[in-house]
Amino acid sequence: MKRLVLKVGSAVLTENGKLAFERLSNLVDLIAKLKNEKKYEVILVSSGAVAAGFTSLQLDKKHIANRQALASIGQPLLMKHYKTRFKEYDIICAQMLLIADDFDSRKRTAYAKGAIEILLANNILPIINENDVTATDELLFGDNDQLAAHVTYHFKADMLAILTDIDGYYNKNPHQFDDAVIQKEVNEILPDMLDMKHTPNTEFATGGIATKLKAADFLLKNDIPMFLTSGFDLENAYAYLLNDSYKSGTIFKAKK
Repeated sequence: MKRLVLKVGSAVLTENGKLAFERLSNLVDLIAKLKNEKKYEVILVSSGAVAAGFTSLQLDKKHIANRQALASIGQPLLMKHYKTRFKEYDIICAQMLLIADDFDSRKRTAYAKGAIEILLANNILPIINENDVTATDELLFGDNDQLAAHVTYHFKADMLAILTDIDGYYNKNPHQFDDAVIQKEVNEILPDMLDMKHTPNTEFATGGIATKLKAADFLLKNDIPMFLTSGFDLENAYAYLLNDSYKSGTIFKAKK
């Protein structure tokens, strides 16, 4: 069975300063379908802890300590919502909080990989997030796109799929240019692509298109494909991930 890392960001999971429960629920349905049809072993990389915390305590998110506090409040709340919905499919969730240093230590990486292998062997869904409470630098400058790329590589997944607020990678910013054209397949990441100034679209998001291209670049160099598509409408995700049918989205894949 192939192994899939599915990453969903705050732009998808939050709306108007709150968790977007309908989109979270739709994500759960997709993952359950992928698992129950034995299409993939699934690892979920999920943002949304700070946004979940903000629903309970409205702190100023500009301050690092406040964001760390919100993450500490929100992470168990986020997991509670996931566990409640996944229980309807008899799927058990496990939480794993990682930081960049976990992939710089051979020993810690091995421990994490060992835990992942046991969870997947027992049909448990690992849900991974960055440990925002202690990872100060990562909280300021990091993003779950890079985390997901390293999870994909180090945990031996066959593909990373990123669900975001746009339906693929365009030759220019589709929010600003009506003539922007979606790129079906991208085989390499050029330096000028990383210079495109596409900023996050929600107050809780830390990424943007540049971070996704950096993730794709890392995976392309390691011959692992990445699929970028909308997390608002999952039609394209269902088509590609479940039925091997391309409708829209961008496939990042190295040329053979």
